[in-house]
Amino acid sequence: MYFGYVRPTHDDQNVSTQIQRLSTIEDIHIVEEKHDSAKKRIALDQMIENLQIGDRIYVYKLYHLADSSRHLIDLLGEVEQKGASLISLHENIDTSKEEGYSFNEIVRHLVQFQSDVISEKTKSGLNEAQKKGNIAGRPRKPDENVQKAIVMYDSKNYTLAEIKEATGISKSTLYRNLEN
Repeated sequence: MYFGYVRPTHDDQNVSTQIQRLSTIEDIHIVEEKHDSAKKRIALDQMIENLQIGDRIYVYKLYHLADSSRHLIDLLGEVEQKGASLISLHENIDTSKEEGYSFNEIVRHLVQFQSDVISEKTKSGLNEAQKKGNIAGRPRKPDENVQKAIVMYDSKNYTLAEIKEATGISKSTLYRNLEN
C-alpha cells in the first residue's frame, strides 16, 4: 500500500501543498496528522504500526515526517524493520532503491533537513510569543529619551557622543527618528 503522510507546518497549516504534491501518486492513501506538535503523533504511530512488507511511505519533505535527526533515524529503522520503504519527493530519496547515494548528497540532505527543523521551530516559537503579546527584536527606547535626543541634536549644542551618553539613544536611532 502507498501511504502519503502529511502534517501541518508553519508554512503549510492546512497541508494543502503537501497533499497537492503527494496526490500525483496513483492509489495513495493520505494519512493526515491534525496538529503540528512533535508530541503525540497519533496518525504517524498508527501508520508505522500497521506497515506491511512492501508498503511505501511518501512525504513531500523529510521534515514533514520527523522533527529531529534522532527521530528520523528511529523512524527509518522502524520502516526498514517492517520491510517497508520511505520516499521523500523534495529530497528525491527512495530507501527501496539498492544503489546508494554519494556522501556529498547525503550530507546535503541532512544539512537541509536540520535547516528545516531549526526554521520550523523558530517560526513556531515566534508565533507563540506573538500570541502571548511578546514582540520579537530589540526593545524600543522610551519615547521621552528619543524626544530629548532630538531636542539636544536640534539645539546644536551637543555632540553625538554627549547625546548618546545623556539619553542612551544611538546615532542610528537618532537619525532614523529625525527622518520621520
